[in-house]
Amino acid sequence: MSAVLHGLLPAQTSVGNPTLNITIFIVFVLITLVIVIRASRNNRSAAEYYAGGRAFTGRQNGIAIAGDYLSAASFLGIAGAIALNGYDGFLYSIGFLVAWLVALLLVAELLRNVGKYTMADVLSFRLRQKPVRIAAAISTLAVSFFYLLAQMAGAGGLVALLLGIDGAIGQRVVVAVVGVIMIFYVIFGGMKGTTWVQIIKAVLLIIGAAVMTLWVLGKFGLNLSSLLGAANDAAPAAADGTKRDLLSPGLQYKNPLDFISLSLALVLGTAGLPHVLMRFYTVPTSREARRSVVWAIWLIGLFYLFTLVLGFGAAELVGAKEIKGAPGGANSAAPLLAFHLGGEILLGIISAVAFATILAVVAGLTITASASLAHDVYNSVVKEGKATPEEEVKVARIAALVLGAVAIIGGIFAMGQNIAFLVALAFAIAASANLPTILYSLFWKRFNTRGALWSIYGGLASALTLIVFSPVVSGKAIDKVTGKSPSMLQGIDFHWFPLDNPGIISIPLGFLLGYIGTVTSKEFNAAKYAEMEVRSLTGHGAEVATHH
Repeated sequence: MSAVLHGLLPAQTSVGNPTLNITIFIVFVLITLVIVIRASRNNRSAAEYYAGGRAFTGRQNGIAIAGDYLSAASFLGIAGAIALNGYDGFLYSIGFLVAWLVALLLVAELLRNVGKYTMADVLSFRLRQKPVRIAAAISTLAVSFFYLLAQMAGAGGLVALLLGIDGAIGQRVVVAVVGVIMIFYVIFGGMKGTTWVQIIKAVLLIIGAAVMTLWVLGKFGLNLSSLLGAANDAAPAAADGTKRDLLSPGLQYKNPLDFISLSLALVLGTAGLPHVLMRFYTVPTSREARRSVVWAIWLIGLFYLFTLVLGFGAAELVGAKEIKGAPGGANSAAPLLAFHLGGEILLGIISAVAFATILAVVAGLTITASASLAHDVYNSVVKEGKATPEEEVKVARIAALVLGAVAIIGGIFAMGQNIAFLVALAFAIAASANLPTILYSLFWKRFNTRGALWSIYGGLASALTLIVFSPVVSGKAIDKVTGKSPSMLQGIDFHWFPLDNPGIISIPLGFLLGYIGTVTSKEFNAAKYAEMEVRSLTGHGAEVATHH
């Protein structure tokens, strides 16, 4: 029992004051809970629960999208990846940002016009309802699960670092607490409460990152070149004694195919992420949907410029050895940098912002997955469209509870992984299973049910299979600093796929299977396609979207 207590109680930590950190945390959580409870007063209808009553402006929704998208991976994971791998780490920032152009130009407005609450509304519009909705729900759950893993892993490492909790048991308790708070947000707040949490969190995160960026640059005479040079000089030597060059490619991705595979997943994944697509339904018109993406691009672009400074700042001011040795590993770079800059107070504030980030993103993911189960599976398949909105919302809340429990268990297994990297796997699944089906549905007249099912299931199965048998899960060499393998499973090796990210194989395969499935089936509903085309381009009928 004493060993258990020892794992839970704050031990001596060199990073800040645990009492101060936990106080700032609790204040943050209480403020957001009050907002969620106030926002939840009108959550009676399905439109209120899933889409916030479609009452948000383009600007509000754009800030919320930034809040949803700038996850723990963006802040903690990318800062850590840049601090340890320089140029290769910054590729995450570039990929995540460029991806928004795909979402803006191809998907945002058309999806808003055709759908009602979920991605499956669009995919099943002119196809057979039941099989397509089930396939879309399975794909939504798979993407959400990987994304949730990343956030929960980030939460465990971050809070362990701040409260001085060393040891697996303490981190597991932290992951469970995050899960419970997140379930409360979703069950009581619905989309409206979640959106307000995301807006507040986005503002705080961008302000916090801006303050730290200026502070770091101030130490180098506001000269970015000086910072990059100093960080590169401070980089430790590689295992073979050669100098590691943070400013050149190849530290993390020695194989060019690995780099191309990651880039494909990042750039194409965003337009297939169910929790991002669902945000387009919270605005009243397609014009506001477009505006919200423009706002999101500006805010996200600004933030990713900050990550460049924060990552190289951590490499120079904190050092790779201290980052790798911290409880959260690479994910600790940004909090450690905050401590080096402004001591306990700045560390507490930045970490509380990172914690709010995790809660907001996890809530957004959970509401998306629970909406998919309630709206697409329960109402459309089980009840054949006859469930009342009240029944549907009730099922969504039960689903949120179950998903929260699954996320807690998964988060415990994912502790210690770089979260930017886990998120890249979610992007690969979204780009392989969802994006081909969305683009074919919107732009290819001939597309039919078999094509949709083949592209969703084929893309999903190929991405998941290649991930399981990749070095991510087993078989990476042991790191000399940490004494552990960077793979998820220690001490065993069953990998045969050589790349970390499956995108280069699974994404083209998803498109190819969608094409083959379509051309080998005679099904084609010209009238339904014409109706979908008119609606997607004009928005006519979108406000009164009903089950057909």
